[in-house]
Amino acid sequence: MQRDFDDIMLGSLELFCLAAETGGFSKAATQAGVTPAAVSRAVSRLEERLGVRLFVRTTRQIRLTEAGEQYRAQCLAALTLLKDAEMSLSGQQSQPAGKVRLSMPTAYAHWRVLPLLARFQTLYPQLAVDTHISNRNIDFFEEGFDLAIRGKAPAESNMIARKIEDAELIVVASPHYLASAPALKTPDDLTQHRCIGYELSSNGRPLPWLFQQQGEVSERVMDHHITCSEDYIGGLTLARHGAGLFQIYRFVAQEDLNSGQLVEVLQEFGGTRRPFYLLYPHARFLPLRTRTMIDFLLAALRH
Repeated sequence: MQRDFDDIMLGSLELFCLAAETGGFSKAATQAGVTPAAVSRAVSRLEERLGVRLFVRTTRQIRLTEAGEQYRAQCLAALTLLKDAEMSLSGQQSQPAGKVRLSMPTAYAHWRVLPLLARFQTLYPQLAVDTHISNRNIDFFEEGFDLAIRGKAPAESNMIARKIEDAELIVVASPHYLASAPALKTPDDLTQHRCIGYELSSNGRPLPWLFQQQGEVSERVMDHHITCSEDYIGGLTLARHGAGLFQIYRFVAQEDLNSGQLVEVLQEFGGTRRPFYLLYPHARFLPLRTRTMIDFLLAALRH
């Protein structure tokens, strides 16, 4: 096997990552126990090797270029794998340690994942979890995420998608709204009702409502009187307070159904579902911290 990295180059990678993390050569030098000039030389060595600028330097500060951001994410992943391999072989990592960065949509975070994390910390006290709760699609490599939960399997071949569940959809409204609303017997009657929409952050389009009749699933793009974007839970709050009808995951609305704050309608046309997937980059060697979180989530969430 040809040797591509000598000890100096590996040290340069570590100093580069440290400079990016601390935001300065002097701060990186203090943490590493070297001189600022040594950090500067390490970064210059990498830039010469790669043929790109990794930092934009001014008299007061440094900041990563776009290429530097991408390179930093990949270097951190590679250095983490090396560290995990060392700890595994030396027996230091019988318990997983480190930080796992997990991105997930708001509804799935609040009703499915966040309630589990106290138990996860009890089981794995040396593992920290950095949760990113948002409905936007993240970039694993540029933003440094380990895992994500999303409602769609990615098209990219470098990603692995493990289905967690197919979540049931229902249409709900408050008793107050239904008391004065027109009759509602079929999805065709929705044109006479106030409907609450949710706009997808990925494309800015309203999420279609799904209905099932005689075994066939159909999509309807509703005329929404109120639309929520970014925060899916906003639709639940609106429905609770009589703003109209909302199609929502049953697991989100179940507590309100039990208490009578919301009522399910159009049950005869229900039974439609949308999937949720656990996503992570395809890699030959996953860090123990990531594998531990994957196993925990799949065991706890799969329905």
